[in-house]
Amino acid sequence: MNYEELVQNHASEMIEKLLTELMSKDTIEVHFDYEDNDQWSVVSMHIYEEDKEISLRLRSEDRFELALGYYDDEDEFLEITKALTDEEKKAIPKGLQKAMTKVLVDEQGLRLPGNFLSR
Repeated sequence: MNYEELVQNHASEMIEKLLTELMSKDTIEVHFDYEDNDQWSVVSMHIYEEDKEISLRLRSEDRFELALGYYDDEDEFLEITKALTDEEKKAIPKGLQKAMTKVLVDEQGLRLPGNFLSR
């Protein structure tokens, strides 16, 4: 299975893996990022042994997306994204959705306790 198929067909499993990783940390960092006129809040996990990154982003108008970043054979960083369906968004804890919304609105990152998602 290639990365495109993984993101398109197994988004729910990837989101679950990301959330499990976030819950195991002492702190969760929600970052604010932008490019030109596009802005988003993001939480990520790095899989160092595979040189990959899984991210969950919130863009304006409550649009969540899943992103998988990886390096190709020429060491160029590539990214595959997928807009989440309403069903996939339900897997994201309400507290994390609110925190990501706050970061997007305030244009400033947040650091939350790791047990924040289990509340």
